Amino acid sequence: MMRTLILLLSFFAATATAGENRIFLKDRPGKNQVVAQCAMCHSLDYVTQHATIPDRAGWEKTVAKMINSMGAPINDADKQIIIDYLAQNYGK
Repeated sequence: MMRTLILLLSFFAATATAGENRIFLKDRPGKNQVVAQCAMCHSLDYVTQHATIPDRAGWEKTVAKMINSMGAPINDADKQIIIDYLAQNYGK
């Protein structure tokens, strides 16, 4: 039973990432919150694709949109950590 479950999970993990490049975010404080909160709804390439576009205000607006319009369940403490991480590492 356990062996079957492991095989199924391995299959789904392999097919879910087939053809996708792994995204590596900068390993700085706040990365764990970004990965945990943002990747539950979309690929992390969103961060790297938009890296030089928003300044801090732009990231604040983007995170607020994800929470208010898209329904991302991010609490206030994580929200500030995420904004700080994005602005410091992927802002202009």
